Amino acid sequence: MSDIKDFAEQSNAWPFQEARQITKRLSNKTPEKGYVLFETGYGPSGLPHIGTFGEVARTSWVRHAFHQLSDIPTKLFAFSDDMDGLRKVPDNIPNKELLEPHLGKPLTQVPDPFGTHPSFGEHNNARLQQFLDDFGFQYDFVSSTEQYRAGRFDETLLKILKNYDAIINVILPTLGEERRRTYSPFLPICPKTGIVLQVPVIEQNVDAGTIVYQEDDGTKTEVPVTGGHVKLQWKADWAMRWAALDVDYEMSGKDLIESVNLSGKICRILGGKPPAGFSYELFLDENGEKISKSKGNGLTAEEWLRYAPPESLSYFMFQKPKAAKRLYFDVIPRQVDEYTRMLEAYDTQEPKKQIDNPAWFIHMGEPTSERAHLSFNILLNLANVCHTEDKSVLWHFISRYRPDASPDTAPMLDRLVGYAINYYQDFVRPSKEYRKATDDERAALQDLAERLRALPADADAEAIQTEVYEVGKGDAFAELKDWFKALYEILLGQSQGPRMGSFIALYGRDESLQLIERAINGDDLAA
Repeated sequence: MSDIKDFAEQSNAWPFQEARQITKRLSNKTPEKGYVLFETGYGPSGLPHIGTFGEVARTSWVRHAFHQLSDIPTKLFAFSDDMDGLRKVPDNIPNKELLEPHLGKPLTQVPDPFGTHPSFGEHNNARLQQFLDDFGFQYDFVSSTEQYRAGRFDETLLKILKNYDAIINVILPTLGEERRRTYSPFLPICPKTGIVLQVPVIEQNVDAGTIVYQEDDGTKTEVPVTGGHVKLQWKADWAMRWAALDVDYEMSGKDLIESVNLSGKICRILGGKPPAGFSYELFLDENGEKISKSKGNGLTAEEWLRYAPPESLSYFMFQKPKAAKRLYFDVIPRQVDEYTRMLEAYDTQEPKKQIDNPAWFIHMGEPTSERAHLSFNILLNLANVCHTEDKSVLWHFISRYRPDASPDTAPMLDRLVGYAINYYQDFVRPSKEYRKATDDERAALQDLAERLRALPADADAEAIQTEVYEVGKGDAFAELKDWFKALYEILLGQSQGPRMGSFIALYGRDESLQLIERAINGDDLAA
């Protein structure tokens, strides 16, 4: 522990930088509550998405880094804002007509259209917990509804009532003129309809702990601010949570920077201390536009996991959280290969370097001893030339190239084979576009074929790569990259591809020669 702590104190890995923020904030003293509290938030009006995964994963890595620096106990609250009113009926649910009469009610008071839980909020909470459990996160689930109704927030809600004017004066300058006339941090829950009301509060009774609002018909209604009779507007709610739960760390998206600052001011008015944290950049779609849940222009966690292992998604989330990144299908192969390279490098690194390795964080300090054996890119191209959905076909070539590997002895590789087939079927095959070789290219391919025949049958990837290079250095190509591009377009039907020496060694010399001869003869390689 002492060595790791020394290394952690000097590490430049961003989770350690964040963890050092927390130790500085605490002055290395255990909080009165007895633990350091990390929090992530979730709006259960829809199903959990890839942003939810990213926030919980990144927070978990900071928590893990903190454990290397301090012995103070920690907790991670996955907080669900399930007391929010249902604003609109989602498009991606069954039995939508069940929800229409319940618009405006807290999500935990809206029927479950799936018929599996007492409410829509509880259904989505269960999906969130299953989602987090599937990734192995360690957390405590916290429901907003339960906290409000159990009185956990009562003391802080009364502070908001007492400091009503001070809080209003912080919020009003950030609102438009019309919104300023009706704004209140308290959203009363109508005793008659159960709807979360967006109405002006016309009286605040601090001694009684109540607020008064006016109905549409002019009737005045008084409700307590405690016991779950009101719900706070979200910025005030966020600040209230920080103060009531004494949250020590919470990160959020860059689009919420102003909200973080505003909630921090309210938290201080309530006598609390805003948590440490940082603003992460948002994800972009294939066109460089911000991903939106309502637009559906992003990539879901479920979609990623059809084409790659969860660790590759973790790796993607780990890299440069403060930089905007494209989140689209074409980033997956590179993330898989970079993750597996990091994993393979881990055992060769000194301990002080190991804790900077993303694999150390992804596996919470205990990286798996499994290895990929082959790159995902190579597997994709093998699936490409084999035109197959059958894993055993790919394993026929793999086992010849790597006789020490089998589905049983190399389970990671076996999983990657399955992922590669899925990715090939859905993305590579539909976009394949072979072209015929030019006269100069046919001559170069003939030269390559002769060089391959001259090599020993068991020539390794390096020897093959050397011959591929030699052909490319000929007069037919202005630059070596033009030769490789020609190989990819003619033999594989794509503009980019693998290291050819490794690919030919895997696919087999004789099989590769047959492929090259077909290209020389002008055969249709797509068939």
